[in-house]
Amino acid sequence: MNPKASVNRPPTPDMLENTPEREPTLQELINIKLIETGEKERLMELLRERLVDCGWKDEMKSLCRAFVKKKGRNNVTVDELIHVITPKGRASVPGSVKAELLQRIQSFLVSAAL
Repeated sequence: MNPKASVNRPPTPDMLENTPEREPTLQELINIKLIETGEKERLMELLRERLVDCGWKDEMKSLCRAFVKKKGRNNVTVDELIHVITPKGRASVPGSVKAELLQRIQSFLVSAAL
């Protein structure tokens, strides 16, 4: 894995400099439009609120603490913690939260005529 790559961050521009010019994918076009309009940040804030409200954040915090306690504080790296907890976190997001976000994204796409 490239040392600059991150689970939560898009690739840095210098990583993209060596890629040949191509047409952006539909997913990339949607992401650009979400960012330009500020809708991505609004969706992220909504997601944060919903995950806190349903107890997901506390559940993930508890899983992290249990994992660190089991392995020993000095024997766990952040990358290892992310590798172990991410699949559990993604699988435990309530369906209602996913459905609400999907509905908001679909509404955005209709209003943005994409």
